[in-house]
Order: sequence, then structure tokens, then C-alpha cells
Amino acid sequence: MMNRVLFSSATLCLFLSFSIAQESRHATTDNGKWLFIDTTDIPNVKQHLNHESVFKKYVDGYNLLVLKAVDVVQSHAMDGGGYFTGIKAKPTESPIGYEVKLFGKSLLNPPRTTSYCSGSSYGVLIEALNFIFPDGGSKISDDRYESFRMQEPDGSRREDQIKFWGKWNDDGWGTQYALVQYSGMGEEVTPERARPGDFANIAWTAGLGHSVVFLGWFKKNDELGMVFWSSQKSTNGFSDVVMCPLSKVKSVKIVRLTHPEKVFTFDVRQTVNRDLPGDVVSTPKR
Repeated sequence: MMNRVLFSSATLCLFLSFSIAQESRHATTDNGKWLFIDTTDIPNVKQHLNHESVFKKYVDGYNLLVLKAVDVVQSHAMDGGGYFTGIKAKPTESPIGYEVKLFGKSLLNPPRTTSYCSGSSYGVLIEALNFIFPDGGSKISDDRYESFRMQEPDGSRREDQIKFWGKWNDDGWGTQYALVQYSGMGEEVTPERARPGDFANIAWTAGLGHSVVFLGWFKKNDELGMVFWSSQKSTNGFSDVVMCPLSKVKSVKIVRLTHPEKVFTFDVRQTVNRDLPGDVVSTPKR
């Protein structure tokens, strides 16, 4: 009689979790063509924890873990948590309102419970890396961990352009500076290749910009619309935003997480070129 191996439910759950994690450890791909999300997937609730479950029909791999990370960040403030910017305020602005940790190591002692756009998208990146590398704490070097910190050692604000967080938080195309040029962890994608779970910077026609997690394109009355998640004043912090038409959008820069393993090998002294044009988004022809 053959020996039978019995698995406990806990062992089975651990095995399935490991399998899912392994299946997710690859870069998301696209076919180079526009992807429009179903109208039923356009969120009608601003704050929710369904990003992974709603958008998993469109993506897999790292992008799916980014969407899972959006739910983690959103869970810290189901009412948005508040939006605030003020470099000279006392206490100063807080990029995100909770203690974000990379591989269990603290990146921020938040001076406030509020957030702003680049801090919220950065929190998503960090939580995604935590999913991808559950054992990352034993692998990351001290200088690379320090590059990800959102504050100086004395708790003061880390200025724009300084190390990884400073690149991400910079004016312009921060996610491109940090993920593509500085660390090599990501690649640019054109608007028609964008998929849920990509990171994006938006330049407004009125000036300034926005750092977001892209959730999808959609069509409404032959107008192109966009759904994204970020922290903004209009939603009191963390929230989905549905925008149509895109008349306020001057250009965008979209980046996909493709080589997260470079978190362990990038050169902390790497410089970036900040003089980059954005991509103009136009309604695709039928």
C-alpha cells in the first residue's frame, strides 16, 4: 500500500501563498495596444480595498502586487487620512501618514497623519517590494536602505533630488528619475501600453503635477478618461480618482516596475537627467 502524505490546512495555505508569490514574481507585459477597462470596473466608491480583486483580470506579475500594495496603503486611512503640504509648517508636511517600513526597517517617523501624492505612491512601491521580497531585510545593504529613507537621520526633511526618495519626490517625472534612471528597477511605457498597477506622473496644463498609481483608461462618449489612485486635496488624501475628459492633462510619464531585484544592486551615486519631455495623451482612433 502506498504511503499517503497528509497536509494540514495551515501547511496547504502556506504552500498556496508561496505558489502565488512565485507566480507573481515576473514583470507585467502588454501587447502594445490600448487597454480600456470595463465600465463596471470604474470605481463608484472613492476609498476601498478592492484594487487587487477588481483589476486582476487585466494584469498579473508585479503590477498585480502593486495593486495589492495600494490596498495596504489605503487600509491605513479609509477616510483618506487628510492631505497636507507645507515644507515650512510646524510640524512639517508628512509624505505619508504612517510609519512605512522597507523589509521591516523604518523609512519615516511621520510628523503628521496626513499625506501628499508622491508620498502615497511611494508607500505603494515600498509595500509592493515587501510582497516581492519577504526576506529582503537580510539582503539589502545599509547604503541602499538609507537611500530609500524619507527623512534625514535627525528626522528633518530629506530634500528633493537626494537619493532614491529625493528622486521620487522631485518635481517633474519623479517616478521615472527614481525607478528608471537612478535604480534601474523600472521601464518607461507609452500611454497606449499603460496597464493597471503602473506608476505615473501627470503634468497639468495649469502647472505643477501629480504622482499616481495608474488604474486604467476608459472611453465615455468618445472621450478618453483615466482612473488613478493617489493622495489629493479634493479627496482628503488616499483615494481613487475618475477623470474624463483629460483636458487638464498636459502630458504624462508612465513607468512600470520590471526589475525590482535591482533594489539590492543599484548604485546610490547614480545621477539622472531631469530634462525630459512628457508624453501627450490623445484619444485613440477607433
